[in-house]
Amino acid sequence: MKDHLVKAVAEGVRVYAAVTTDLVNEGISRHDCYPVAAAALGRTMTGALLLAGNLKNKEAITVKFCGDGPLGVVTADATPEGAVRGYVANPHVDLPLTSQGKLDVGKGVGRGIVSVTRFTGLKEPMTGSCEITDGEIADDLTKYLFVSEQTPSSVGLGVLVDKDFRAAAAGGFFLQPLPDAAEEVLSRLEENLSQVTSVSHMVAEGMDAGAIIAKLLRGFAVDYLTTTDLSFRCQCSKKRIEEVLLSLGEAELQSLVEDGHAEVCCHFCGEKYRFSGKELEALCK
Repeated sequence: MKDHLVKAVAEGVRVYAAVTTDLVNEGISRHDCYPVAAAALGRTMTGALLLAGNLKNKEAITVKFCGDGPLGVVTADATPEGAVRGYVANPHVDLPLTSQGKLDVGKGVGRGIVSVTRFTGLKEPMTGSCEITDGEIADDLTKYLFVSEQTPSSVGLGVLVDKDFRAAAAGGFFLQPLPDAAEEVLSRLEENLSQVTSVSHMVAEGMDAGAIIAKLLRGFAVDYLTTTDLSFRCQCSKKRIEEVLLSLGEAELQSLVEDGHAEVCCHFCGEKYRFSGKELEALCK
C-alpha cells in the first residue's frame, strides 16, 4: 500500500497513524543503512511525520537525536504536507541483537539529548529538548512531549528490517488525550494500548493507518478526519547548493575555481551536485 497518514478523533482523544514502509526504504537506500541504522532512521522519520501532523501548512519540524552511541546524530525533517527527509551520521553500524532478539537501536543511539524544532514562520524557530530515555526513539518522543511540551501522549514506532537490510514494514502512531478527557476514557485507552502488537507487525499483517487507529480506539466512536500521502522528499537543488558555495567566501570559492570543478553531496538525501570550472567562475562574478 502507498505510504499515508490518517488523522482521527474520538471521545476526548486524538490519534494519528502512519504507514511509512516505502519512504523508510528510500532513506535506507540513499544512505546505505545497516539494520540498526535503518531502524533508527525509519523510526525518527516516521516520528517526525506524526509530530508534523499538528502543524499548519507551510510549517515544518526537525527531530534530532544527539546521542553518544555509534550511530551519531540521527535527524529527520518533516512537513504537514507529508514530506520527510532524514539522515544518520554513521549508517554502517553493526551491533549484536538484544537478549530479546531485537535490533539494539537504544545502544546505537546511546544517551544524550533529543530536540524538536518547529519552524512556524516566526523570526526564530521554537526548539524544545529533553534527555534521551533509552534511545529507542518512540519512548524518547513520548517523554519529550510530556517533559518539554507538557502534553501526555503515547508514541509507537516500528521498522521491521528484513535480511536484505530493507524494511519489510514500517509505521507508527501518535495518541494524545485532550485536556477534557475523562478518567474512564484514559482507562480504556490504556487497556487498548496494552493489547496491541508492535506497529511494524500490524503493518506487516496488511493493516493500513485507518485499521491501526481502529485497533487503538477499539470500543470508541471514531471520527476519521483526513488522509495524507507521505513520501521521502528533499528540498535540496542545484540553486540551493550554489547559495551554499557563495556563502563559503571569495577565497575558498576561488580555490575551487582553480581546482577546475567541485562536487557537493546533500547529507540528507545523498544527491550529488557537480559544478564545472565555468560554472564556478560564473559564481565568482
